[in-house]
Amino acid sequence: MTPWIASIIALFVWWFSTGAILMAVKYADRAGQRARTTTVLCGLPMILVGAYGFWWSLDNETIFGVYVAFLSALGIWGWIELAFLTGTITGPNTHALPPHTPEWERFIRAWGTLAYHEMLLITALIALFLVGTGHENGFGMWTFAVLFFARVSAKLNLFLGVPRINVDFLPDALAHLPSHFRDRRMNWLFPISTTALTFAAACWLERLMAVETPGQITGFALLSALTALALLEHWVMVLPVPDEKLWRWMLPAPKSTQKETLKGGHHGL
Repeated sequence: MTPWIASIIALFVWWFSTGAILMAVKYADRAGQRARTTTVLCGLPMILVGAYGFWWSLDNETIFGVYVAFLSALGIWGWIELAFLTGTITGPNTHALPPHTPEWERFIRAWGTLAYHEMLLITALIALFLVGTGHENGFGMWTFAVLFFARVSAKLNLFLGVPRINVDFLPDALAHLPSHFRDRRMNWLFPISTTALTFAAACWLERLMAVETPGQITGFALLSALTALALLEHWVMVLPVPDEKLWRWMLPAPKSTQKETLKGGHHGL
């Protein structure tokens, strides 16, 4: 039952943490810039506790140690995402994309909207691997790696174009982002992304079947579930799945001036 329990926990943590961050951002968004900054500062314990938990769990391959590593990586990731969604750490470009922009300039402008955020994620990923490589419990760094590469893939797919884009959850601080998305039936990267994520999930499952210790079984079950969820988020970009309903009830009622969904689907976080 351990793999199933780990998978259910991964699913719950993914759903709850996403909803909690969205709720915090939405309420802060309504209160203004000062509230956004306060929200990010109040969230600092997430990354501090996450960093300590990651370090503490490196040589602890028990079931408890694996859960601490997994949750610690999510804590570090969650604070960085919170800083991004509040507009605190984004990029130098805060303007909407002008019409008829050449493709090369469109990419540069899109990069400019989230450059600082991406550099922070890359720095965190490198730091976790530098600290974690060679230790018994590497599930924290692999958890962060799955989140990182899945998120980069999702952002590139949104840039290249997908048929279902949801901007309902984007705060006012990121109101310029949808202008860099593209509404398109399919792009060349999507099959590569889904194939890579499917292969990664299969690799984690193969490891899950091969290992014997309870800690390793738990760790690979968590990674398998997390990668499968990342794969599902990609498919939601093209399939008519109203995933926004998973969190809608947690959020404040939308303002009458709030931007409408382009076609429903992926929340683009």
